Amino acid sequence: MLEGSLPIPPPSTLNYGVRSNKLSGQVSPAFCNLSSIKYIDFGDNKLSGMLPDCLVNLSDSLLVLNLVNNSFGGTIPEICTNGSQLRMIDLSYNKFEGRLPRSLHSCLKLQSLNLGNNQLGDEFPSWLGTLPDLSILMLRSNHLHGNIEKPISNSVFFPEIRVIDLSYYDFTGKLPSEYFQKWNSMKCFDAANSSYMKADSNFIARASADSDVSWTQYYPIPIKITIKGVDRVLYKVQDVFVVIDFSSNMLEGEIPDSIGSLQGIRVLNLSNNILSGSIPSTMVNITVLESFDLSQNRLHGEIPSQLKQLTFLVVFNVSHNNLTGPIPLGSQFSTFETSSYDGNLWLCGYPLATKCWNSESPKLPPAASDEKGDSGFPFDFDWITVLPGYASGLVVGIVGGNFVFVKKQFWFLKRQMKRRVRRRRGFRT
Repeated sequence: MLEGSLPIPPPSTLNYGVRSNKLSGQVSPAFCNLSSIKYIDFGDNKLSGMLPDCLVNLSDSLLVLNLVNNSFGGTIPEICTNGSQLRMIDLSYNKFEGRLPRSLHSCLKLQSLNLGNNQLGDEFPSWLGTLPDLSILMLRSNHLHGNIEKPISNSVFFPEIRVIDLSYYDFTGKLPSEYFQKWNSMKCFDAANSSYMKADSNFIARASADSDVSWTQYYPIPIKITIKGVDRVLYKVQDVFVVIDFSSNMLEGEIPDSIGSLQGIRVLNLSNNILSGSIPSTMVNITVLESFDLSQNRLHGEIPSQLKQLTFLVVFNVSHNNLTGPIPLGSQFSTFETSSYDGNLWLCGYPLATKCWNSESPKLPPAASDEKGDSGFPFDFDWITVLPGYASGLVVGIVGGNFVFVKKQFWFLKRQMKRRVRRRRGFRT
């Protein structure tokens, strides 16, 4: 419950932590004189103003800079130099604006970068892809825009990335299948030998005239992710925890099959885009997948029955798409609520009230032999010959042949008409 301004520490200070208080005001340039500082944590206070540019002086010693959830504004100063020791930078939930500082390219030991929930305006920072140890990249809820650029040919891009959150932007174009092919750290997992992501440092202090005492301090790296529309803070994150969140953008095109090669993904959120095509069956290869959200897109086709093999799946949401056919039976799919499938009028099967014609798929029965066709109309919806002057509404004239209407566009109407005809004949629908 501390209030007032930040106390100025002595120059020999190694750790400075005042998290979760009510401290206010600006950061004094006097902090730039902490030549041995390792950890700075001002998180969850009421601090404001611009950060002093001289913070770059701490780059050679500072390991952790955590300013989360304050009211800092202005541009982010250049805080990295060649030889930078920074492992973690968290400036999320502030009011920073402008471009991302290009000096971040020099933070070669950086493991976690969180700039989410600010007012930054820039393009996707593909230039960060060469950082050899970057495992967590959180850029959500800013004003970034443009395409997620393709990696340079034969280059390694984000070789150690495990958590990437680019949600709530104006990114356009297609999903970066080229990245999926290069993100090898997401392709394997070893739960037996996993550890927590952390920044650590060794300290040595003089205990007496002829002896020293050494110790290691660990600083866990937390993240905040969205699962089923709820933000969850994970204060300790295992290195086998893999997250991709590209939700709430304007990404289009199909979901590439190559995403199935990222077998370590635990959370995959592609919701609120304009993705089309079908759900790739290669998703079955991601056997540890726990949360899968494809809602609010334009996907069509059936839900691959192979997905019922994903026995760790706890959250599954494909609502508000154009999916058809039966919902896979059994396994985890027996636990999902009807809201997971809202807005897909042609899905059927449990837990929906709409039953499928059979247990496999809603295939159409064999055509009846009456002269009007099995739909009850004087023509079949698969092939239609429309001559000039036929009917008083929309007329399409084709000279010398038939006009083929795409069967898919009329399949649903045909299905409904067949049900009506079968009811008249006493068949069970």
